Amino acid sequence: SVPFLIRLFPGVLTKFVYLNFLAFPLFVDFRRPELLVNNTINLHLTTEPGVTVGIWHTVPGSRGAEARGQDQRWYEEALADAHPVIIYLHGNGGTR
Repeated sequence: SVPFLIRLFPGVLTKFVYLNFLAFPLFVDFRRPELLVNNTINLHLTTEPGVTVGIWHTVPGSRGAEARGQDQRWYEEALADAHPVIIYLHGNGGTR
């Protein structure tokens, strides 16, 4: 009966394989990463018309004192300076 149910409801299989509806840790607001990770801010980048990508920008601990208390503009300028940027792609889960 399981293959029959999967054939009828393919979306159910996707939900159970990827578990996109779960967010760990529970009851955490991922739109405010500064509460979870030091020196981090939530940004949104427009990659092409109609496509917006949410990112967390975390500066290294060596720049932690400099980043403390800074606003979003400072983090955007830090992305454009000469320091290297590491991009971590977290996968297809629903949260970062």
